[in-house]
Amino acid sequence: MEVLMRKGGVAVALMVMMVGMVTSAVGHLYKVDWSENVNYTQWTRHKRFFTGDWLEFVFNKRYYSVFEVNKINYEQCNDRDFIKNITKGGRDVFNLTKARPFYFVGGGGYCFHGMKLAVNVKEYVLPPKPSPAKSGSPTTTCSQIIMTIMLVIVIAWHGHLRECHKKG
Repeated sequence: MEVLMRKGGVAVALMVMMVGMVTSAVGHLYKVDWSENVNYTQWTRHKRFFTGDWLEFVFNKRYYSVFEVNKINYEQCNDRDFIKNITKGGRDVFNLTKARPFYFVGGGGYCFHGMKLAVNVKEYVLPPKPSPAKSGSPTTTCSQIIMTIMLVIVIAWHGHLRECHKKG
């Protein structure tokens, strides 16, 4: 049983690390409440979009649809010559895979009621690594904090399993 508890602690630590890696690799998910009379230009004003980010369009699929279009069709609210129909089930996601502007319109004339969105996607660039700390100087990095948190979780889980084993 002791071996299983050690394996359980290792599994928890690995799971925490994997969740952290997946979260950083996937990008940010932006929820777009896709409906009429919303100023999506205002909505995007204080947001920064990078490659790897996702848009989640949430809407009633009985009434609305989402199309990716080019800039001219975006400006003219033309949904006939679309690049891609995003509409699938009313909670549809779109991955921003390239650094370029993306344009979306609502079909069926709803674009004229404000259902149009333009996002300018930038290439995600990793920040430069900090220079190494001088020996003897106290430094707390993000990775040190994360490792400490993971260690606390593993220790707590291990203690929990021991208590369960004692009771059972």
